[in-house]
Amino acid sequence: MEKRNLTLLTDLYQLTMMNGYFRYGKQEEVAVFDVFFRQNGMITYSLACGLEQVVDYVLNLKFGEEEISYLRSLNVFNEEFLNYLKDFKFTGDIYAVPEGTVVFPGEPILTVKAPIIQAQLIETAILNIMNFQTLIASKSAKINYAAKGDTIMEFGLRRAQAPDAGIYGARAAVIGGCASTSNVLAGKLFDIPVSGTHAHSWVMNFKDEYTAFMEYAKTYPDNTLLLVDTFDTLKSGVPNAIKVFNWLKENGHKPRGIRLDSGDLAYLSKKARKMLDDAGFEDTIICASGDLDEKSIDSLKHQGAKINTWGVGTKLITSADMPALGGVYKLSAVFQDGKEIPKIKVSDNVAKITNPGFKNIYRVYDKATGKAEADCIYLRSEKPVNEKEPLILTHPIERWKKIIFTNYEIKSLQKDIIKDGKLVYKMPTLKEIKAYAKQELESFWDEYKRLDSPHLFKVDLSDELYELKRRMLTEIRGENN
Repeated sequence: MEKRNLTLLTDLYQLTMMNGYFRYGKQEEVAVFDVFFRQNGMITYSLACGLEQVVDYVLNLKFGEEEISYLRSLNVFNEEFLNYLKDFKFTGDIYAVPEGTVVFPGEPILTVKAPIIQAQLIETAILNIMNFQTLIASKSAKINYAAKGDTIMEFGLRRAQAPDAGIYGARAAVIGGCASTSNVLAGKLFDIPVSGTHAHSWVMNFKDEYTAFMEYAKTYPDNTLLLVDTFDTLKSGVPNAIKVFNWLKENGHKPRGIRLDSGDLAYLSKKARKMLDDAGFEDTIICASGDLDEKSIDSLKHQGAKINTWGVGTKLITSADMPALGGVYKLSAVFQDGKEIPKIKVSDNVAKITNPGFKNIYRVYDKATGKAEADCIYLRSEKPVNEKEPLILTHPIERWKKIIFTNYEIKSLQKDIIKDGKLVYKMPTLKEIKAYAKQELESFWDEYKRLDSPHLFKVDLSDELYELKRRMLTEIRGENN
């Protein structure tokens, strides 16, 4: 894939603000911004995704002659500012949860600490990258949860919103649990297994269905998966597939199975399974495709459908029921003369009031079960938790609600990724990220992952962060009265 300069992948107002900071001599003032997503009624949990592309973007920021010439043509920026951009590069710090980490609304999944002129530029691209990939990884995780261990193949390229969505959506889907993709370029770029057989057009291009199946089997005798619903699934498709499977068997090959792409998948799969079993092909698979998602797969599983491999496309790659994550990038602190000054955004909507200060997250695990029990957002300046003492966590709003942990351990979620403009984090492979995501999901009780009315995971604020937030709100409201 051709390397592109993504430095101008930003909103114009980021550049106009940069110009303003430069004009007023504020370009070296260090600021802290948090990336998080808000609760919207549909989000239960998400899988953080996109960090690798964020790192690649940040480390390759460069205003070349072509970019500066274009900005000059807008007649918005003076030459002094454009000359400043010639030597622009990111020199700050980035902290983030590893890709594949289970995260919840309000949690800072990525934090930027950098000169404000740098931190401002990268907002749009970071959100563009992380919002989409986190959305698709999360959708994939839910689809894979519904499949209860069955194989899920990502089939969404033709329905994705443009090539980049198809490519990086496939990557995110694999992190969420998919075993393969139909997207050959994504397979090449990210070393993802690719999968696919034939379309209805293949069957329609031969004189009859049996001939089409036989020619495909002769071409791929050790990987014959036949699409059986072009004409009549039970009267011709499956019987013709069985005839071809018998030929394969007689010639020393093992048929792989059949694919259903339409009709009543529960009924057809049960009937097809019996026909295949009666013919001696008990170990063949039945693959299903056709506008599937976690809800339809869950329903088919409850109906006893005899499907063990699923091709999921449109509703995965577009996250059809929630097409946007709603992640935001908010200022939480600035540093002046080395002193941290927390910042807060106030709103009449409680959900839009931000958490001030330079923060991190820790996750509490029950030592007896190894399961995650709660998260806590805390200030980095706080004294570390002593795991030998009881830990009391309090609801972020309803402070009378408390929970006490005794036999517990905690894990800090954010890691140092970039320090002083240099990568300090060992970027894992896609296989390692996928394995980590699987481990993360397994550390949560099913009650938090169920599709209907999931239990809400506790995400609390430390006492110090809560008091800082309360004090700042009181002061701001007092000033405005």
